[in-house]
Amino acid sequence: MSIRLGVNIDHVATIRNARGEKHPEPLIIAKKAIKYGADSITIHLREDRRHINDNDLKLISSVKSIPLNLEMATTSEMLKIAIKFKPKFVCIVPEKRNEITTEGGLNLKKNLTKLKKTIKALNQNNIRTSLFINPSKKDIQISNLLKARCVELHTGNISNQIKKSKKYLNDFKKIKNCAIYAKSLGLEVHAGHGMDYKTAKILSKIDEIEEFNIGHFLIGESIASGLKKTISKFKKILKK
Repeated sequence: MSIRLGVNIDHVATIRNARGEKHPEPLIIAKKAIKYGADSITIHLREDRRHINDNDLKLISSVKSIPLNLEMATTSEMLKIAIKFKPKFVCIVPEKRNEITTEGGLNLKKNLTKLKKTIKALNQNNIRTSLFINPSKKDIQISNLLKARCVELHTGNISNQIKKSKKYLNDFKKIKNCAIYAKSLGLEVHAGHGMDYKTAKILSKIDEIEEFNIGHFLIGESIASGLKKTISKFKKILKK
């Protein structure tokens, strides 16, 4: 069975917002990505709305043929929005106003009460919930206790090591061991952040990972090679 490919289209909105106009339209790219073989579409509705906005969420969530994964922070505002639009999936992520991109996994201990309340509400609304965490067995234990259905392992460190041609075996083993442990607890395992073709090929060797979520590289590569070709290349890499 192949690893599923989730395509993050946040940076389609980044390009659109640079001119304050309507082109390129995230909804159109979402439809094309699914047509070209993506298994789901990921969007991160940030509190500052720096790329994806509420209208994007409204439009994309209204197309039921698009399996939508909404990344969001643990806030009462985002919980209300998720319950209103009912995406198929939600991935809870950490969020800092001044960060360029997500810098690491959730601090589960610090946000335990809020996470428990949020996950319970999402589960009650039949929204599959994932927690974006660092590859740590302790965080996997907590995720399981919180009754999340999936964990998405942060792959930023190993991605940077691979891109810089540094030794990555220790990080690879850590991710693999965490994936094995999470699956043994009944959690579905996903991975994401910073991945390119080479990183995806290396991490695809971990049988327990069922889904990769890839955005920045995929959208950037599409500018030169085209969306269809880029998605097709990732799908071939992820085919087992």
